[in-house]
Amino acid sequence: MDRIAAPAVVAAGSKETTARQDSTAAIVVFVGLAAALVLLFPFPPVLDYANHYARIWLLSGGIGEQPFPEIYAVDWNRTFTNVGIDVIATWLGPFVGADRLARALLFLAIVLPPLGAIALHRALFGGRHHWQTAILSLGWCATMIGGFINFQIGLGMALVFACIDLRLQGRNPALQFAWRLAAALLLTVMHLFSLGFYMAIVCGLEFSWRVDILRSKSGLLRLAGRLALALGACILPPLALYIHTAALPNAGGDGLGLVWNDGIVLIALNLLSAITTYVPVVDVVLVLPLILICTRAARAGDIRVHAGLAVATCGLLMLSCIAPRHMLGTGWISWRFPIMAALVAMAMMCPFAHLTRRQALLLALVINLAVFGRTGWIGWNWWLAQQDVAAVETVLKKVPAGAAVLPLGHEPEALGGLAHSNRHFSWGLDTFRHLPTLAVPLSHAFVPTLFTAKGKQPLAVLPPWSEIAVPEGNLLSIGVLSCPAMMQEYRDFTPYLSDWRRRFDFILVANADIPDRYVGAVMPAGVRLIEDAGFAKLYAIDKATPAEPLSIPAGCARAS
Repeated sequence: MDRIAAPAVVAAGSKETTARQDSTAAIVVFVGLAAALVLLFPFPPVLDYANHYARIWLLSGGIGEQPFPEIYAVDWNRTFTNVGIDVIATWLGPFVGADRLARALLFLAIVLPPLGAIALHRALFGGRHHWQTAILSLGWCATMIGGFINFQIGLGMALVFACIDLRLQGRNPALQFAWRLAAALLLTVMHLFSLGFYMAIVCGLEFSWRVDILRSKSGLLRLAGRLALALGACILPPLALYIHTAALPNAGGDGLGLVWNDGIVLIALNLLSAITTYVPVVDVVLVLPLILICTRAARAGDIRVHAGLAVATCGLLMLSCIAPRHMLGTGWISWRFPIMAALVAMAMMCPFAHLTRRQALLLALVINLAVFGRTGWIGWNWWLAQQDVAAVETVLKKVPAGAAVLPLGHEPEALGGLAHSNRHFSWGLDTFRHLPTLAVPLSHAFVPTLFTAKGKQPLAVLPPWSEIAVPEGNLLSIGVLSCPAMMQEYRDFTPYLSDWRRRFDFILVANADIPDRYVGAVMPAGVRLIEDAGFAKLYAIDKATPAEPLSIPAGCARAS
């Protein structure tokens, strides 16, 4: 096989002086640290996690507790993809509990992508090279901090499935075709983008180590045939599920909803999403040594590269630059491709495979400092965020079961310093917008922004609650209640704002210890503060007393 016949290049020293490399201990430590972070911090500053947690709690049995049988229903005909964690919650949640399951899924979302890339690296190059430790750094990226749990787990699954696909190369074609059908079905259910990732890897592996196959017509025809069979096997399962379900994201929405990264700066920032977490400068500094290792190995001629996967990496990088940022009701589509490209890029190369003992120790030291420096940085931000989580939990204790909670927030004038970096990640996006959805499992209350998007989640909101619910929602500024222009701007996207005084019982304000850029801390008349926990405040809406005449704060002019 080509994998066995791939040439090795010896850079420094003779074969007798080559030191043995072993990444196993570092991998075990990283997995242990990731598990410790998940166990220590139940609700880390991971954007979508709290919202996923609430849905996992409902699907694990919470939907049967009052008042939720009259609010939510489960309809598996709403979607055919992006439901991996929903299926797992339905099957395993009642037995292991929602909290344990949610943490386990978050843990898998962190460790599966780098572990899958390491497995592919070992399948390609053999051995336990120190470079495999460097791959662990990709456990932390924008899609991870964004809480794209289905997507992250799907990436890891795709890489592991590609290892199996590699072992089946050159064997029974019917067996390989059947395996690809099964893999494509599982990946489609988990996340459609993970299927696309698997297809890209499989195509790269079909190119094999060398691209000289393209120099002959017969070789090109054989390659085209293998690619057609591979793509055909991968396309059949989602096609069959789509015909049966006929539900796409943004079903019933207006058009494609395209938003592009239209500019060199935005494209560059998009590419950096493969490594960025809470403060991009810190991430770049900690990843830079890994980049320098690659460039140094390339200059020394001590680097092996799988040419087929290099082609796949180039394709994924191209998609990273041209993909829309938002489409079909799905956000940050363009973020998905840089992390794919980074995982394949690190799995396809093996720098400095031949080193003396001293050189190997130095290489291991640099890589471990970079990888575990990033892990420590993540842990520090997660620890800081627990005060904010505790504040939300404190105010939710005042919310009675069956209440309707309106989630709002203070939109800051500018991002805080390093000490508050846990509240924001790539591009200044907040990490706390979904914390109010914890009112569902913790208070048995209704929140209008729980994920219930047709085409992506099986959870549906029943009438009349559906009149004040949105499938996906942001945390709007409290200024929306006092500024008529802002209210009008968001009314079409947030129907729950219409007649909010009558429809909601409480207002939960997040990020409340920082003044709102539009109205400061001014709340409209007719609401009463009942709990102030710093980061979170809870107001009761007085339905019996008519609201006083609207007094428009001066800051509302900035929202016009």
